[in-house]
Amino acid sequence: MCDTCGCGDPELVSVPVHERILATNERVARHNREHFQDAGVLAVNLMGSPGSGKTAVLEATARAVAGRARIGVLVGDLATDNDAQRARAAGVVAEAITTGSACHLDAEMVHRGLHRLPWRELDYLFIENVGNLVCPAVYDLGEDVNVVALSVTEGEDKPVKYPTMFRKADLVLLTKVDLLPHLPGVQVERIQENLALVMPEPRLLRVSASTGEGIEAWLSWLRGRAAAGALRRTAGTPRGARADEASAGPAAARG
Repeated sequence: MCDTCGCGDPELVSVPVHERILATNERVARHNREHFQDAGVLAVNLMGSPGSGKTAVLEATARAVAGRARIGVLVGDLATDNDAQRARAAGVVAEAITTGSACHLDAEMVHRGLHRLPWRELDYLFIENVGNLVCPAVYDLGEDVNVVALSVTEGEDKPVKYPTMFRKADLVLLTKVDLLPHLPGVQVERIQENLALVMPEPRLLRVSASTGEGIEAWLSWLRGRAAAGALRRTAGTPRGARADEASAGPAAARG
C-alpha cells in the first residue's frame, strides 16, 4: 500500500504530514482545473475496482464517438501500460501513468501526464484512475466530474461498504449488465437502494461495453456536463466552481 494517503499503517503517516500532502495536492488540482476550464475540455475522473470495466467502457465510448468528438485518456496503473495500449487500439489518444506502489493518482501525476498528451485538442479527457475503491476518492485531480464504474458482479453492497467513493461520485455506471441474465441472485434495485443511502443525489446508468446498451445515454450525460461547463464559463462563474447538477442532462437516471 502507498505511504501518502493513509491507507497503510496509521502510525507511519502523521496527521500533520497527511494534511500537508493533501494541501499540496489541492493546489495542483486547482491549477489543473484552471487549465481544463480555460481550454474547454471536460475532465472525467473514472474510478472503480480492478476489473470493473473502466477500460472497456472507454473502448465502447471511443467507438461510439468516432468522428463526433475528440477524446483522450490518462491511464493510471501500478506496473504496466496495458490499458493505455488498449485505449490506443480503440483509437484514443492515451498515455500511461505508472504509479509503482501508489494505489491512486494524485494531481501532480496528472499534471505531469498532461505534458505527454495533446489534451488541449480534446473535447473529453478521461483520467482512468488506479483500480481501487478507497484511495482515489480522497484525491482531487482537477476533474470536472467523478464517475464510478461498478460491475454487476461486484456485489450489491459495494456502495455501503465503500461510502466515500460513492459519496463523491456524480454518476455511477453499472457495467456488464449483459451478464444479468446469468446472475439471477443480483438485484439492481438493491444496488440502487444502497446508492441512495450514500450518494447525495443518486445517479445510475446501466451500460454494457459488449452490447452497447446504455452507451448513448452515457454520451448524452457527458454532453450535458460539457454544455453546463460551457455555460458556466460564458457566465463568468469563478474558476474551480462545479457545474450545476441541474444541468447534468436528461440522460442521468436517478436510482
